[in-house]
Amino acid sequence: MNPATIVLQADVFSQEALLGSIVAALRFLLAFGVIWLVGQKVGIPFAERALKKRDLDAHVRTPLLRLVNFGILFVGVAIAFGFAGYGNFLVSLAGITAAGALAAGLALQNVISNFVAGIFIYIDKPFRVGDWIEWDNGTYSGTVEDISLRVTHVRTFDNELLTVPNSALTEGVIKNPVDGDKLRLKFVFGIGYDDDIQDATDIIIEEAERNPEIMEEPAPSVRLTELNDSDVGLQSRIWIANPSRADFVRTKGDYITSVKQRFDEEGIDIPYPVRTLEGGLKFGNEQAIPETAD
Repeated sequence: MNPATIVLQADVFSQEALLGSIVAALRFLLAFGVIWLVGQKVGIPFAERALKKRDLDAHVRTPLLRLVNFGILFVGVAIAFGFAGYGNFLVSLAGITAAGALAAGLALQNVISNFVAGIFIYIDKPFRVGDWIEWDNGTYSGTVEDISLRVTHVRTFDNELLTVPNSALTEGVIKNPVDGDKLRLKFVFGIGYDDDIQDATDIIIEEAERNPEIMEEPAPSVRLTELNDSDVGLQSRIWIANPSRADFVRTKGDYITSVKQRFDEEGIDIPYPVRTLEGGLKFGNEQAIPETAD
């Protein structure tokens, strides 16, 4: 065969291959574009209506819609590959994806754990956006601002934003101090052993009733809960309606301040701890007992 003919045939074959690649790419883009457009115009609105009919909360609908969006993307890519004639490539891609998923699963165990924990949060609903929660034995607390499938964002009373892995909120005990729209506060006032318990109790109740932010029902209550070395502990229980972060801090501070001022006016003592140490040394308010010779 003439070398010139071979070169011509190779050039024709190259042009045909290039043209075929361009056509396949256009077919891929066309198919993906149609599926993506239909999904966004039909699939997403349909999913939104279906989720609203089930009366799901907004923080539950958002991640589910993201999953629907991801599903549309995945289906669009898969169908577009087949429509463009990339079948063999799609099979190879599936094998590579499976191997990559296995490796990623081993390397991202914590991420997967948080993802699964997020699903359980959506199913069990131990708390919702806007709830005040405490966890890790009361070490952390704040108001839930956002719940995603991997992390939960909590705003503390110091206005700090905590990004909490969902697994940390499902592996331990979660406390929700708010009962419906009410928040119960507890505070222990220490009085001296020589002070009248009933007088102190009346003052604590009266100051609670004078505070407009404290609810009348459930009524404030006081219980003697502690007999310490230097004081008698009276635990006050009050309720606040529709508590927010600012309301909680302000109301608690105003209430404790008013009780302290009344104690001062009525001559009720709030003693400080006193400890005795042997050895003739004195530290702050600690009273030392000198050593005696035998």
